[in-house]
Amino acid sequence: MQPRLFYLHALSPLHCGTGQPGGVVDLPIARARASQLPIVPSSSLRGVLRQRVTDTDAEAAKTLFGPRSIRNDQDAFAGALTIGDAHLLLLPVRCLAGVVSYVTSPFILKMYARDLALAGESGIEYSEELAPGTAEVVDDTASLVDQTLVLEDLDLKASKNPALSALAKRVARAVHPTDPAAQGDLARRVALVPDEIMSFLAETATEIRARIAVDAETGTVRQGALWYEENLPAESVLWGISALSDPRGRGNASLSAKLDRAVGGALLQVGGSAGVGRGLVRLRLSLGATR
Repeated sequence: MQPRLFYLHALSPLHCGTGQPGGVVDLPIARARASQLPIVPSSSLRGVLRQRVTDTDAEAAKTLFGPRSIRNDQDAFAGALTIGDAHLLLLPVRCLAGVVSYVTSPFILKMYARDLALAGESGIEYSEELAPGTAEVVDDTASLVDQTLVLEDLDLKASKNPALSALAKRVARAVHPTDPAAQGDLARRVALVPDEIMSFLAETATEIRARIAVDAETGTVRQGALWYEENLPAESVLWGISALSDPRGRGNASLSAKLDRAVGGALLQVGGSAGVGRGLVRLRLSLGATR
């Protein structure tokens, strides 16, 4: 089994919820229990991917994801594809200079580096600790005002770090492999902030929208049908890890190629509120160490 990374790029606001209200938000997004950082649960991804592969190759979908129903012993087998949760890598945050900054933190990069190693990919360099009230930016940043990174209402003293520039370009190539202009735009806006600042932004820089249901007879809001829904903002970047096993002893080389053709770079709709334009994402599968 050779793990591979995948990247999820949100092209519209993304709502993968827990179904449990929290505070004033009726429908919060899913978050990791310990860190409270946003995630896209693997169960949400698996169902979407299964439908995508089924549309092109039903037999491959059965082998990758397992049978939908079991009628005999021959049908009783586990799917070959294992896919994990997608974790937040870059969070777009309103910035005084350059409109938006793509923010990450040492804690996030530590987890990302761990998964890169699991996938057999080369490691990354990053600052494992930042002083309070400081930030690091890329060499050709578009986000500074007098050496200060202004995110929302936070003023952070910023310094340039060539290692962060290399990391930003690597992620940009993974997210936009065929678009050099988009690569350059993303890479110029990446910033590294302290973990406590990242935790604050992950709670306050998400998107909250009011939703209503209209009474068909009166044309006004239906009684009690007002709720608030949280979304990951458009342009968020997440990563996760997947792997192909061989539970039926048939080899998985062709399965990997079929999976790449079906979902590599595909536009997918993940999570809820598809009817109002939520959840449009692009999924990218990394090449991995053995390919």
